[in-house]
This record gives sequence, structure tokens and C-alpha cells, in this order.
Amino acid sequence: MKIKIIEAGKFKLDGGAMFGVVPRSMWRKLNPPDENNMCTWATRLLLVETEDKKIIFDCGLGIKQEEKFFSHFHPHDGNVHEAILNYNMDASEITDVFLTHLHFDHCGGALRYNENGEIKPTFPNATYWSNEPHFDWAYTPNPREKASFLKENFVPLRDLGVMKFIPVIQGIEWIPGIKIWFYYGHTEAMMVPEILMPDGQSVYYAADLLASSYHVRLPYVMSYDIRPLKCIEEKKFFYKQLQSRENHRIIFEHDPINPVGKLTLDNKGRYKIDTQVTLLT
Repeated sequence: MKIKIIEAGKFKLDGGAMFGVVPRSMWRKLNPPDENNMCTWATRLLLVETEDKKIIFDCGLGIKQEEKFFSHFHPHDGNVHEAILNYNMDASEITDVFLTHLHFDHCGGALRYNENGEIKPTFPNATYWSNEPHFDWAYTPNPREKASFLKENFVPLRDLGVMKFIPVIQGIEWIPGIKIWFYYGHTEAMMVPEILMPDGQSVYYAADLLASSYHVRLPYVMSYDIRPLKCIEEKKFFYKQLQSRENHRIIFEHDPINPVGKLTLDNKGRYKIDTQVTLLT
């Protein structure tokens, strides 16, 4: 099994929204905001190659939304389509696209318009994967998440017959070597894959369970999280899992600086992230 991190551009979100109840005086030291209180975040994807599959995990914002929409988020420094070229990937060779959840910054790049104005999958030969409870949740969104679930980002995948659903069974082995863990604090049934390396090491693509290394402290949950207290309990579960797997790595989808980390404890017994580690291979 081979793993490669794919940098697919950056975008901006309000710092207060990303750090919830944490005071600005504290979080601004982690990710300094601009004059509009906006912080820069990454859209970091993952490519996993097995003997018979090439799998992309998440797709970033994409390019198909209107300029008015993008003006709120200031995407820059690339996107999934440019990343395909920059990393010498062939979109037609991707066999599977795993969507951790259907918020626009995770699945917007799953589709694009062709030269005839028709909406088509970015990866034309791939099967796209979600789960049924989350798809239903996104299709009929609550008022809080309505602006994050854009039907044009995921409904065409179903209508084109290229989407399949993973059974919602905690720790299910999706394919040999990849387990799926389901989380409900950020949104309904978000999926976090655990990639089991041949030597027993574990790599987690943390999605918005742990959006960045800055969010390691338990109270650092986002205003975007629909169930904040559930998030804290799920982070505890996740950290216990990490501590049971001494040789683990976390891939941070949104951390603007640090792509990879390992959970450790400081000299006071508090959780922290070692960002000096490299990806397990």
C-alpha cells in the first residue's frame, strides 16, 4: 500500500467559526487572522494505492461554483483539478473517490462542467463513496448546515449512477487494509478512514474530527460542529484509539502548515501534536 498527500489549494474561513468558544486572543496565536478575521486553511487530499485500486480521499472545493460563492471563501493556490496535473495523476486511473462527508469544501471538486456545460464526475471511471444516513442528512439539510450542503456537489453523483454507500458499522473494513470509523459531532455519520499499513502502523485521515493540529485541545471545537459536546466525547474516543496504536499518524485536511502529526502528551499530561514526524510509508 502506498500513500501520498495531495495539496489541493487553500481557502479562508472566519477564525471565530473555526475555533468556537475559544477566545480570539488565544486562537490568533495559532492561526493569525487577516484584517477581516479570516484565517487560511488547506484543502489536503489523500491518494492511496493498493494492488488493484487508486483511491482519492475528498476533493476540496472544486471550481464549478459561481464567483459570488467563492468570494466568501477566497480559494487560492490551487484546486483538485490543478493538483491532478501537478502530481502527474491521471484522473481516468482513479478507481474510487471516498467522501468523508458532503460539506462543499470536501466534495465540491467531485464534479465539474465539461466543454458542453454538462456536469460530469472529475474522475470519470471512479466509484464515489458516501453512506446513506449522511447522504439523506445532506439532501434534506437542517438550517445550520444548509449553506454547506450544495446539492449540485453530490446529487448528480447519485443520478449518474456512480455513487455507492458504505454500511454504517463502526470499524467496518471497507476494503482490505482500510477501516472506517463514523463520527456524529461535526455532522451526521462523517467517515474517518484508518489505513492499516503492512507493518501494522495506522494512518488516519481525520477530516473535520480534527481539522488541524491547532484543534487538539478538547474544548477546541468548531462552530460548524452540530453537536459540540458530542465532538468532545468523540475526540476522547479518537485519542484513546491513537494511544493504543503507538505507531500512528494523523493527516490534517485543513491545517495550513502541518500536513501530518502524531498525538503525544506534554509534561503536564495534556494532549499535543508532534508535527515534526513524517508520513508512515
